[in-house]
Amino acid sequence: MHPLREYIREHFGISYTQDESYYILDQSGDSQVYLGVRTGANREQMREDLENAQAGGPPFPAERYVNLWPTRKHDHFSIPAGTIHCSGRDNLVLEISATPYIFTFKLWDWGRLGLDGSPRPIHLEHGLANIQWNRDTEWVKRELLNRTEEVAAGDGWREERTGLYRSQFLETRRTWFTKAVTHNTEGNLHVLSLVEGAAVSVESPTGEFSPVAIHYAETFIVPASVGVYTIRPLGTSNEPSATIRAYLRHGDHR
Repeated sequence: MHPLREYIREHFGISYTQDESYYILDQSGDSQVYLGVRTGANREQMREDLENAQAGGPPFPAERYVNLWPTRKHDHFSIPAGTIHCSGRDNLVLEISATPYIFTFKLWDWGRLGLDGSPRPIHLEHGLANIQWNRDTEWVKRELLNRTEEVAAGDGWREERTGLYRSQFLETRRTWFTKAVTHNTEGNLHVLSLVEGAAVSVESPTGEFSPVAIHYAETFIVPASVGVYTIRPLGTSNEPSATIRAYLRHGDHR
């Protein structure tokens, strides 16, 4: 659970929060993610069950209160601040986050113990204060699951807007390509990950930098000053490669 913007400003003096998303790089079996409260979940009973679990009582029955959604490779789950969430087992998750390390309020730690043999600390009061109860089963299904829209296409490539909720300040674009595809930073830093394909080459058409080889699941940064750059598949496979690209939302950048 990540705090709402107003909450983090009031309690911690920070002006932005940890909006994020889960991109499923790979999965196996009956993998799932937890996302959003179940429609009709009883708030007071949920608090009581969380408190009892932390005190050493029965494990918290997460499935009673939180939606479980099946995952497939290339699924993209948006997680705006205030949305209860957790990845389930057997997922390889690429987490795209505004802030990767601060202000996660744990409600339940799955019974894990600290070095002293006691349950590890959680942040129950902070977490419960930030749960958005209207983000229930129907709302999550409509607003947060695999919201994908094709926005551009050309010879050997197509690009989709995918994944992040409209209130979040990051834009994410997934590009599928079988030939070299051109991007332009337009003064906006780009962070990319190779989510399909064995390897690609990142190149400057004007020779501003030497080609860089990127392999599957690696993440790389393209500085805002680079401007135009290309990404070209390596190898002989005819299967498409894909990157997912994140940047700040201020204007439209392809």
